[in-house]
Amino acid sequence: MNTPKTEWPSSLGDEELDELDTYLRGHVGEGDLLLDGVHGLLSALAVGPVQVLPEEWLPEVLHEPFTDEDEGNRVLALLAKLNDSITAELEVEAYEPILGEVDTETGPVLSAAGWCEGFSRGIDLRAGLWEKRLADDPQLMEMLGPVMALAVDEGILNADAEFEKLSDDEYDECLTQVPTVLGAVNHYWNEHPVSEAEIEAAVRPAEEKEPSSAPPRQRSGHWVH
Repeated sequence: MNTPKTEWPSSLGDEELDELDTYLRGHVGEGDLLLDGVHGLLSALAVGPVQVLPEEWLPEVLHEPFTDEDEGNRVLALLAKLNDSITAELEVEAYEPILGEVDTETGPVLSAAGWCEGFSRGIDLRAGLWEKRLADDPQLMEMLGPVMALAVDEGILNADAEFEKLSDDEYDECLTQVPTVLGAVNHYWNEHPVSEAEIEAAVRPAEEKEPSSAPPRQRSGHWVH
């Protein structure tokens, strides 16, 4: 009789990540997310207050119709696998953020800018729920501290006060805390789910919603996992 093995999440392999990265780079417009940003977006949704269905987040990732049906099906399958792998990795504490690699005068360095941009857009998809709870519960704000520090450092979030740039060691320390942060936030929403009243208050007619004023961001580099 075979001994049952631990079921580890079926994450994308390097070839699949390369394939998805290549497609996104070939169809990117100004301000569109690359692979690191897509991973950040899906990560925010995975640990968020309520489920967000693909028909709502896919327009944040894909911005033009597929010209080839087979290619379209393949890209959608890769995105679905990437999305599913995040939840599975969080469950077995094997999550790692996909980061950008930016060329500098001293050589390539890891950058969380793209991931943070995607994470912030994921929060924006349920902004009303996030903003109210962040305002009402400092515990959630404290949990998100390392991610918010990275986002402020990269210019993704505007802070009320001026902060000094993170040192290399501080930046790296925040990066290492990202998996723990996501696990804690996921647990938080499971333990403190949103109420019907919160959901109703967060839903406003489309004409009442203010358009995003965030400027598009340019970045270079390749994904690193």
